[in-house]
Order: sequence, then structure tokens, then C-alpha cells
Amino acid sequence: MTTTFPQRVPVAVIGAGPTGLSAATLLARHGVPALVLDRHRAPYPLPRAVHLDDEVHRILQAVGIHEAFRALTRPARGMRLLDGSHRVLAELLRDNPHGWHGFPQANMFDQPELEQLLRDNIRKHPSVTLRGGIEVTTVTPPAQHGAPVEVSFRDEGTGASHTLLADAVLGCDGANSLVRASIGSRLHDLAAPQRWLVVDIRCRLPLPAWDGVHQICDPRRAATYMRVGEDRYRWEFRLRTGEQPEELTDRRRLLQLIAPWTAGIPEDELHVLRTASYTFRAQVADRWRMGRVFLLGDAAHLTPPFIGQGMGAGMRDAHNLAWKLARVLTGRASEALLDTYQAERRRHARQLIRTAAGVGAVMTGGGAGSALARNAVLPALARLPGASGLVLSAVSPPLRPGSLAGSRRLGHPRPGTLCPQPRIPDTDGTPRLLDDLLGEDFALLATAPLSPALHALVGALDARVLHLHDPRRREPGAGGAAQGADAGTDALTRWMGGAGAVLLRPDRVVLATAARPRPGRTCGDDLAAAAAVWAPMLCSSGRTAADPAALAPERG
Repeated sequence: MTTTFPQRVPVAVIGAGPTGLSAATLLARHGVPALVLDRHRAPYPLPRAVHLDDEVHRILQAVGIHEAFRALTRPARGMRLLDGSHRVLAELLRDNPHGWHGFPQANMFDQPELEQLLRDNIRKHPSVTLRGGIEVTTVTPPAQHGAPVEVSFRDEGTGASHTLLADAVLGCDGANSLVRASIGSRLHDLAAPQRWLVVDIRCRLPLPAWDGVHQICDPRRAATYMRVGEDRYRWEFRLRTGEQPEELTDRRRLLQLIAPWTAGIPEDELHVLRTASYTFRAQVADRWRMGRVFLLGDAAHLTPPFIGQGMGAGMRDAHNLAWKLARVLTGRASEALLDTYQAERRRHARQLIRTAAGVGAVMTGGGAGSALARNAVLPALARLPGASGLVLSAVSPPLRPGSLAGSRRLGHPRPGTLCPQPRIPDTDGTPRLLDDLLGEDFALLATAPLSPALHALVGALDARVLHLHDPRRREPGAGGAAQGADAGTDALTRWMGGAGAVLLRPDRVVLATAARPRPGRTCGDDLAAAAAVWAPMLCSSGRTAADPAALAPERG
């Protein structure tokens, strides 16, 4: 059977991992078709990432799979730091079922199940095509600005070679990225690499261990343990200098390593799914973009696992870029908007990687002297009020000041930070997550009437306005008191503080705020005046609406 490929597509996504599949889906939800090319015909069958936080869970909401993902995930209780004898040094709880972003703060899962969920979800978007069994051989950025990108690939099923043109290419093709090489980008080390042994085991009997993440802070044999699912468990053991993985992977030695967590469990109940050695790297690419060729996920950055943010960083890339690229491709924004992708995400990724490397060094680094100091200091720190919340709060830093992340002025809500997501009542009183009410694009939260200038800006951005002062949003029978879901409305109003309105980007980052007016006045003239800096980039003078016919892929 001959497989046909389009001759030209709006966006070609190279790689069908969580980052690539999320990017393609988000583009489709913003009205832009995409073709996803991947070597594999099905998800890689063994888990890699096993954790995501409530912020990344919120991105899955934007993708449209958060409800289905709930059935696959297991909330984690937090983290315990233990010494080499497994004595608890500190306990950092993360057991809030509704964190800042509306979901559990720590979620354990099986990556192949997540990838299958993302693949199944793509079928709901006819404008996204996924082709497996494809080896991309070259990606050629255009010599002239505005010309399409040339993508050559081989169909492993037929052996035939093909070439297509794309208005944009997203390189989501992993640590050994061909797309990264095609734009002359290189990875730079932010910390020394470490070699670890990863062990995945299935056991139908629950292990007699605390149901959270265990971090063994022992320089002789640093280790991590976590329960991934109902019957799935993972261990990670740092390899010593000169030590080979084979020295630890025969069954007798392996059972000795995991014995502190499996006491009383019959050996024949412990089924080893895999053992694999990994080099955990802390790296970031020096260039994330050439024209309309972009790097996302592991192609752009590699994060040590100590704060569980490796896969999540790629999902944040997709969420940051998809709405910007869609807005440019549909003629609603200028090309300059794409410059903000690397400016925002590279700084953010570098800080996250340095945080992960630093946390790893604090928890597992040094020699015997460092271990003694750690054993003395960590218990004292854990006893400080609010320590758990501080350490295990969202590790994602705010975006630094820039053209789409506000100025350097202080204020609240601070531009560049993420809006919280409580449940608030719809106009009929039904409690809904905030993002479900805000839709896909820009949004304005308002506690005061809008000025004509702010009305005009809202119209130019196609922003949805949510009036929090609307009495129809009070729950029936609630009166003036906050009850049930309406407590979320009050929490959102408190977060807004002295602002009369807050303008949110499609990725729910605060773009700008308007001061609360005096009684009887409207708000927003100050926000509209400040918009002169960034509105020309977001509100192109060209086409203002997408033409689906113009965006549809040509079929070969």
C-alpha cells in the first residue's frame, strides 16, 4: 500500500513524545493544522518520566485530556529525605488535592499511558496527522526570510523517500536532536553529568513503605524510590566512579539494593520490568530558533531528575510557543512575537536546570563531612514553619521582565507570573475550573467596569472577559458569603489585590494589570496606555482572522 504525504503543511512536528503531541494538539486547538512525524509507530513501551506537577497538569487541561489523565495518575504525598540508614531527616508534604493550578501538587504516572492518551486525543482533531515509522533525514532552514522549511524523510514501511515544505518546524526529537544540529545549535553543560541505574519493578502486593518519594541522601549510594502506580515502583541508584551497571543488575544484587523497601514481600512477587543506566545531564541549547525552526523539550534542554521537571519543561515549551506560532501563522500577530519564545523559555529552563542540579547536590553530594552537615541541618530546616510549602511549592520561576512578561516594576499580580486556577461558578452556578471558562485565547479578569480604551484593546486581542463582580456568579442561596465553588471567586479576587483588571495571555501568564478605580469610575486606561509597547506585536495590521481553508495541508 502506498502512503501519500502532503506536499506542504503549516507545521511539521518532528517527534511524537509528550512535548510534540502536546504542541500539535495545542496548535490544532488554536486553528492551525500540523503533521507529526515519528520513528515509532506506538509509544515507547517502558516508562521514562514518572512525575508531573499541578502546573503541567494544567497544561494537560489545555490539551484536553486532564479528566482522562486523572484515571491514570496517582497523587504523591510528598518527599522524605533519609540518611544512609534510612532514618528520616525531613518530611516535605505535598498532599493538597487542589494546588495553585487546580490539581494535585504531585502526580505519579506511567509515561507510555500518557503518550497513548495523547495519541488517542489527537484523533479528535482532524487537522492533526500522526505518521509513525518515519525517519527524518534532513531539515533545511530556508535561505530567504519567509520561505518554507524543507523536511526530507524516509518511510520505513515502504522504503520510499519524501520531501515536504512546512511554514514552521518544531524539533521535539529528543536529546540527540537532528533538528538542533540542522540549525547549528549546541548543548552547553550547566553541571557535571551523573550516571544512575534506573530499576522499574511490578509487584501486585503493596510495598511496606511510606507512600511518597524517598530520597536517600547518602554520598556512598544516593538513591531515589517512588511508587509510580498501583503495582509499579521505581528506584534510581547513583553509580560510583568506575562502577558498571552490570555489577548491580544480577537478581541477587538487585534484591539487596531494594531490600529496605521490600521487607516481607516474597521474592517471586517482584517482577523486574527493566534495568537501564542513564547519564543525567544538566544542559541547555545555545540557540532555540532559526527562522521558523524551533527546538522544544529535550532537544533544547536536559534536566536532572531531582525535582521531577524534565518532561514538564518540554510541556511548558509547547504551551509557550503554540499560541504565539498560531497567532503569527493565522495573520493575527507580527513575526516579532516569535522572538519571545527563546527569550522567555531559555532563561526559565536554565533556572529550572540549575535548581535541579543544586537540589541534587544538596541532597546527595559531597563526602562524609557533607553527609554529617546535611544530617544536622535538614531536620532543623524541616521544622521551620512553612518549610514544606516553600521547598515543594511550584518550582517553576516567573518569566523575567520582557516584552510579553511586563516591566521590572513591582506590583501585584506580578506580570510574568501564572494566574491561579480555582473552581468558580459559571453564570448558572455550576462550579468549573477557571481555564474552562476562559477559553483558548487571551482573557481579562475584571472586578470593575471597563473603560472604552480597555474595551477596544480587548476587542483587538479577541479576549474573553470574565466579570468577577457579576452577581450571577454567586452560588444560588449563597448570599454575600463565600460558599462552595464561590469561595474560588473570592480567592481569585483576593489574588488580584488592588487590580481592577488583569490581562492574561493564552498560556495564563499575567501580561498586564489595571489599577482599581475609585467608586463609580471605569478601569483600564492605564493598562491600555501601557499596551502601546506590546499591542503592535500581538495585533497585526494584516489579517485579523484565521482562514481555515488557507491553513489546510495540501495533499499529495
